[in-house]
Amino acid sequence: MKETKSTCPYCGVGCGVIIESQGDQITGVRGDPDHPANFGRLCTKGSTLHLTASAEVTRQTRLLQPMQRLERNADPQAVTWDTALDTAADKFATVIREHGADAVGFYVSGQLLTEDYYVFNKLAKGLIGTNNIDTNSRLCMSSAVAGYKKTLGADSPPACYDDFKDAQCLFIVGSNTAWAHPILFRRIEDAKRANPAMKIIVADPRRTDTAEIADLFLPIQPGTDVMLFHGMLHLMLWEGWTKPEYIAAHTTGFDALKTTVRDCTPDKVAQTCGIDKADLLEAARLFATSAATLSLYCQGLNQSSSGTAKNAALINLHLATAQIGKAGAGPFSLTGQPNAMGGREVGGLANLLSAHRDMSNPTHRAEVAALWGVPDVPATPGKTAVEMFQAAADGEIKALWIACTNPAQSMPDQATVRRALERAEFVVVQEAFATTATCAYADLLLPATTWGEKTGTVTNSERRISRVRPAVAAPGATRHDWSAATDFAQRLEARLPPRASTTLFPYPLDSEAGAESIWNEHRESTRGRDLDITGLSWPMLDAQGPQQWPLPEGASTGRVRLYEDGRFPTPDGRARFVDTPYKPVAEQREARFPFSLNTGRLRDQWHGMSRTGTLGRLFGHVAEPVVQMHPQDMARRQLKDGDLVHVTSRRGSLVLPVQASAEVGMSQAFIPMHWGSEYLSGSTSIGDRVGGVNALTNPAFCPDSKQPELKHSAVKILKAEMPWNLLAVGWLPTDQALSAELALRGLMARFPFATCVPFGSGGKLSSGETERTGLLFRAAAYEPAPDALLLQVEQLLGLSSADTLRYSDARHGQRRAARLVRVGTDAHLEAFLLGGDTRAEAWIKTLLQEQLPAQSFGRQLLRPGATAPAGVASRGKVVCSCFGVTETAITDKLRICTGDDKERLAALQGALQCGTNCGSCLPELQRMVRSGSKATAPAGP
Repeated sequence: MKETKSTCPYCGVGCGVIIESQGDQITGVRGDPDHPANFGRLCTKGSTLHLTASAEVTRQTRLLQPMQRLERNADPQAVTWDTALDTAADKFATVIREHGADAVGFYVSGQLLTEDYYVFNKLAKGLIGTNNIDTNSRLCMSSAVAGYKKTLGADSPPACYDDFKDAQCLFIVGSNTAWAHPILFRRIEDAKRANPAMKIIVADPRRTDTAEIADLFLPIQPGTDVMLFHGMLHLMLWEGWTKPEYIAAHTTGFDALKTTVRDCTPDKVAQTCGIDKADLLEAARLFATSAATLSLYCQGLNQSSSGTAKNAALINLHLATAQIGKAGAGPFSLTGQPNAMGGREVGGLANLLSAHRDMSNPTHRAEVAALWGVPDVPATPGKTAVEMFQAAADGEIKALWIACTNPAQSMPDQATVRRALERAEFVVVQEAFATTATCAYADLLLPATTWGEKTGTVTNSERRISRVRPAVAAPGATRHDWSAATDFAQRLEARLPPRASTTLFPYPLDSEAGAESIWNEHRESTRGRDLDITGLSWPMLDAQGPQQWPLPEGASTGRVRLYEDGRFPTPDGRARFVDTPYKPVAEQREARFPFSLNTGRLRDQWHGMSRTGTLGRLFGHVAEPVVQMHPQDMARRQLKDGDLVHVTSRRGSLVLPVQASAEVGMSQAFIPMHWGSEYLSGSTSIGDRVGGVNALTNPAFCPDSKQPELKHSAVKILKAEMPWNLLAVGWLPTDQALSAELALRGLMARFPFATCVPFGSGGKLSSGETERTGLLFRAAAYEPAPDALLLQVEQLLGLSSADTLRYSDARHGQRRAARLVRVGTDAHLEAFLLGGDTRAEAWIKTLLQEQLPAQSFGRQLLRPGATAPAGVASRGKVVCSCFGVTETAITDKLRICTGDDKERLAALQGALQCGTNCGSCLPELQRMVRSGSKATAPAGP
């Protein structure tokens, strides 16, 4: 067995991993105890990475060779790399000659490595001469970039992870850290245990798992963050909690801001934000008077039509109270993707240049042009993400190159995005997985390497650069993204008028040396800049491990935190207060659309689930797509859990089940961001049928950052009257499960509502044991589905064999099928289908998923509306994915646990092991323990 140190490909925490492999197969993964981001810890997603890289997953989901569609909507045909890249070069060269450089666009990803990003950026801006290159980081971090630059002078997060232990006050706003950055949340828990006096404030419209650790929770109304921050500053000024000496010595612009916040009185802020005045005062006091206050923030601030204003208004608080440039203090943006920071470093966005240079600065443009050896780089900012797809939909952009991202799932206003993909004359999709929604629109598919196969570097949220190393050889004909882009660039270079005396892309293809030479060129571009890494090298990263920037030539280590000397990278060395008037959300709730729709992450899933969605166990915690509403809102509309509803915005309508949740505020709703058309059908947009939550979301964007307001859309929610229901569930052989899932996805559009998701056995696998894989297909319709369609569903779930038990009543629209397999002296349920009456779902599904003896239940399995037999009850959702521990098991054990909450949690963990591995379920376990304590507490006098 071989062990390889690398980096996790999920969130911006940047956890180190040790990959175990044998031959060409990844066999295991564990946290790297020497990596300073995680010290050996991994979350549920990271700890199952090896399972998503199994041979069966690779065989059934990976794109392993170049594929070309000769006609739109035709099946793609395998071609060679030479044919593929020559075709792409011919097409792009023709478009550029006939329509100009700005008729092409590149849409790339924060999951690319820095070397990949650098080549794409140079290809667009240096060779082609267009700034039409943007990234899905535009949907993630561009407001943080703009906020840092407007206030502090550069896109340089000033804090670090070690600041958690030094903070005396932690202000978490617009971030469900417990789910979005689980390993950082473990460090927050550690800091709170070590320093119980540390105060934690959480501001969020939803009461998420992150709020469980809060000393003060502020359930603000969606989009009111700027008003909250201005109200806090108003009180700080009133109470004398600001630092006039620091303001005078190190900042400018405070007087204009004071005029604005003067009107943000406690009464006005409390009414606008929907919080108590006393809580507003307490938040201001804790923030300003703490010895060290650290703010953590993410998409709740960024994904907004006022995203830059929200970021700047929060940074204003730090400058006004001198809570910056010291241990435990500062405004700390938590990066969403693994290398969004690296993309920002190389200037891989439509309005940036390499090494944090400004496109509007002629000197900066000249420096980049000189580095690349070209006459110039374009001065006009390119099309950002939303603008790029709108331009393609309008026919302005003719050719699109999409790398390592899935805009047909992740972009807002999916009707426009898909119209763009259909109208573009030529679409290249460079991707590791053939199963993403965007692949269906590609004229050319280029197979890319992925985690465990790639080589290069990434930068995490604390400015720490880590190596990504290959543990196994690239499968099939896959190539590193930088290598394919370099090869294409060299071919395009030969077809366009010369821009330089020698090739702009001299990097050796398909070798470690090529990636290192790209990185060395990037390193030189940083010389003298705020992110100077001229003192860093790949050998240093290999010998000494991950390093933080800046690390200029002559330095032995990077700088842990920034601005300790009170000097900022602005012309006068002072930070700037930004006067940011409060503006409400772009789409206000009104009578026709009375709900505020929020989107966000699930604990165990990542983005569009092209990787995590291949592993059934990661669906245990949240098994299917739902829209969550406040229980009182549901009661007023006579809705109950599981009822289907139409969720409709101005852009489209989505059908999905409703679920009561006390986490969601009144007149609000929540749908996870991950559910796209790959898993959910029953969505309609104007003039098109589009699946997924982003059929609803709003493309309105911040005027500064161009980041869209994915966090808020005005919607209406109405009951969907579909009287006929279908549920089909079954275990499948591992080598058939993924192909069956893809086939079932193809049937979803035949129903007004349908969803198809995997599920797994869960829990730690014993030696020699393999992960079981199952599929769940749920649908609803206005009348019973045709027999031929139901036979297709049955066949795909293994219900077409002679040993399948059947019942059918066509007149009443009832259909049953169940297959049992002999296990010892009994039989276990292997698959079932319920058509029409699905009330027996809970106990039949429990029989199957828990693999309980089922031979004696044959007649009940086929009887519509049959009640649960004695001893068979739903186990509830999986809370602990690592050990497969369910909600019911935890509740049962808590009934007999004694002592205080800490002792009850310890007893629970000792008995069931839940929360003892990755720790992602700990906030939920702690909430269940506290809830159980309240339920069993003696009544008061």
